[in-house]
Amino acid sequence: MTDLPLVLVTEDSDPTPLAWLREHARVVEAAPGSPEFDAALPDAVGMVVRTYTKVNAALLARCPKLKVVGRGGVGIENIDVPACRARGVEVVYTPDANTLAVGDFVIGYALQLLRPWAFFKDRAYEPAEFKRVRNTLRGVQLNELTVGVLGMGRVGRRVGHLTATGFGARVIYNDLLDVRPHLTFPATAVDKPTLFREADVVTLHVDMKPGNEHLVGAPELALMKPRAVLINTSRGEVLDAAALAAAVREKRVAGAAVDVFDPEPPPADHPLLGFDNVLLTPHMAARTHTAVENMSWVVRDVMDVLAGRAPKYPAP
Repeated sequence: MTDLPLVLVTEDSDPTPLAWLREHARVVEAAPGSPEFDAALPDAVGMVVRTYTKVNAALLARCPKLKVVGRGGVGIENIDVPACRARGVEVVYTPDANTLAVGDFVIGYALQLLRPWAFFKDRAYEPAEFKRVRNTLRGVQLNELTVGVLGMGRVGRRVGHLTATGFGARVIYNDLLDVRPHLTFPATAVDKPTLFREADVVTLHVDMKPGNEHLVGAPELALMKPRAVLINTSRGEVLDAAALAAAVREKRVAGAAVDVFDPEPPPADHPLLGFDNVLLTPHMAARTHTAVENMSWVVRDVMDVLAGRAPKYPAP
């Protein structure tokens, strides 16, 4: 066992990939800042992280033997990739692990925002109220709407595919790259102002590249239709939450759904709290059994790097 490489796992992992890793490495599970974490750093040759572990130059300086960092997830903004490469540390991740899960979640968000469900649980509606609710509340159908996808990467394309081919919605999108070769459904590229003006559902699927903080703020929200809704399952930093709260409060947008926050977890005075037409969830979009296991299988690429093999998903 002492000849096995030491791999430090800093956040939660699915049991099956973790058990596999234990067969191939000496595993230390420890959160950043803990005594166990600090003790493992000098000898760790591999590190497996998720969302909240910051791998930067300061941390790398404490890991003289480190050869690979595996990010169980899609975004790698918590890892300083250039700093890793300057030290000869490979970075691997799981870009396709949660595409289906997040796509499903976005559709669920959209349907909840667009339809007044009027659930009842502890008691039945009185007959008159039952009829009043049924006769007065109305929603809209996705096939009647335009869905605007900001960021047409893997998840954005999944959402576009579901809404276009599954529901018959018109799909428009904006992306920095020419993604037309990857599209398997009808969708029209537009500039950002057009997307915000024309979309009935705006869904954000961008990463935290430098400059993307508050990519969506008051100017973009001011372009939206009063009946439109906004969904963010990407990163909290890309959305100006205070500007969105003002737009909801002033009825300049019809509602919103937000799964990611800045900071995360959100503080007790977060501006989007308290609205009936705003759905808030604790970073749950990728939390299916399958997606969590898929993300945790980043350990395969970690061990490939340690064995001198090329990883399947090196960081771009």
